[in-house]
Amino acid sequence: MPCSQSCTKHKSKFKKVTTIIFDMDGTLLDTEILYTKAYENILLREFKIKMPKDFKSKIMGLNTDKVNEKFIETFKLPITAEKFQEIKDKELNALLSKNEKMPGAKKLVEHLHKKNIPIAVATSSGQQSFDLKTQNHKEFFKLFNHIVLGSSDPEVKKGKPAPDIFLVCASRFPNKPKPEDCLVFEDSPNGVQGAKAAGMQVVMVPDPNLDKEQTKDATLVLKSLEEFKPEAFGLASF
Repeated sequence: MPCSQSCTKHKSKFKKVTTIIFDMDGTLLDTEILYTKAYENILLREFKIKMPKDFKSKIMGLNTDKVNEKFIETFKLPITAEKFQEIKDKELNALLSKNEKMPGAKKLVEHLHKKNIPIAVATSSGQQSFDLKTQNHKEFFKLFNHIVLGSSDPEVKKGKPAPDIFLVCASRFPNKPKPEDCLVFEDSPNGVQGAKAAGMQVVMVPDPNLDKEQTKDATLVLKSLEEFKPEAFGLASF
């Protein structure tokens, strides 16, 4: 079972790491609420369908193609994946450029960068989506060693919850860290599963409305990045 970082009796279970991999949506950038709004708008306006509350957690972390497939299959939408993507792009373009950083993200990333701890981003977003969401955060994303875009990167054969994106991301650090030397930050159950399948520890900062059962596989569960203590994983403290 995961525990809060103040749960001292479990601290010994955290293995020391050297390298950090961040998910982006809902972890570094507060975009998940915007995705939810866009999806609700599309289903209601275009198909007169109200999106079930538990549906969002099923698609969080999936790559673009899988998200489209899930929508069409689940709600039996009478359109092609290409047409759904077209509708989705139009709706998201109006919303996603206005996102803010998640609480604690700036402080943590700047601290790790200052301490020369290797950091990278592994996001299911494609290039166009990444550019849109990061247009007001360009200096922030320059702090990362590299960015892996799951929906655009040919080396990422399978999206989350498969481990591919995390293994590809780790392989692109100059020092080629082993999976067990990497710590992943995620907000989605699919992302947590992918990180664990890659052999990495994972800190989960879930949506507060997410069912607790869906956080059980995480190494550590926090309410916010502001709660993270680097020294618990053998990293330089603030």
